[in-house]
Amino acid sequence: MTAGPIYKRILLKLSGEALAGGSALSIDTRVLDQMTSDLQSVVDLGVQIAIVMGGGNIFRGLSEKAKSMSRVAADHMGMLATTINAVALGDAIKRSGMASSVLTAIEMNQIAEPFTQRKALSDLEAGKVVIFAAGTGNPFFTTDTAAALRGVEIEADILLKGTRVDGIYTADPEKDSSAVFLSHISYDDVINKNLRVMDQTAFALCRENQLAVHVFNMEIPGNLLRVMQGEAIGSVVGGNND
Repeated sequence: MTAGPIYKRILLKLSGEALAGGSALSIDTRVLDQMTSDLQSVVDLGVQIAIVMGGGNIFRGLSEKAKSMSRVAADHMGMLATTINAVALGDAIKRSGMASSVLTAIEMNQIAEPFTQRKALSDLEAGKVVIFAAGTGNPFFTTDTAAALRGVEIEADILLKGTRVDGIYTADPEKDSSAVFLSHISYDDVINKNLRVMDQTAFALCRENQLAVHVFNMEIPGNLLRVMQGEAIGSVVGGNND
């Protein structure tokens, strides 16, 4: 018998690099298919899912050239990259038989609807997977901060950050073999120890609004469902630990 979900509404933060997988492609359709399968297993439990997309798979390769640009122009390009990813994921979700909507922080009505809290909540209640694009709509703010902001706005039970590592470590485990895994940690410790899982503005917003953050490896098929069923996977920041 399948265990029921421990959350009813989640905000899932996905990096743009997650859509590229291990290939050189900006978007790997095989990754999209696996991602939609994972989302389907959670939707089938009756969970409301909102997603904030990053854009690194498209914009990261241009970042060196963007250094000569103004920060505002570069950030606007990054917002457009997140929209490309959001449209791709939204289409994959619809092709799999689920309902989805893409809401953008910057108006581009021929591509997607503009974000409002009311629209987001209405679509979630209707059973749609809601994908937020274009970050916060403002330069100088990351998609991590956008995830924290949208999570608070939709009153999500948890902010899930899907990564390619098992959780939070005292150092980058891909670079430091002595890095220690941390299954639970407070908001203050993350900020004070400068653990670069999300930017400090995002963590400060989560702390202020008591929105717990669960970091886990999204690249392992089925992990999202396991997290929703309460298995001890990944690392948790805040919540009952604070």
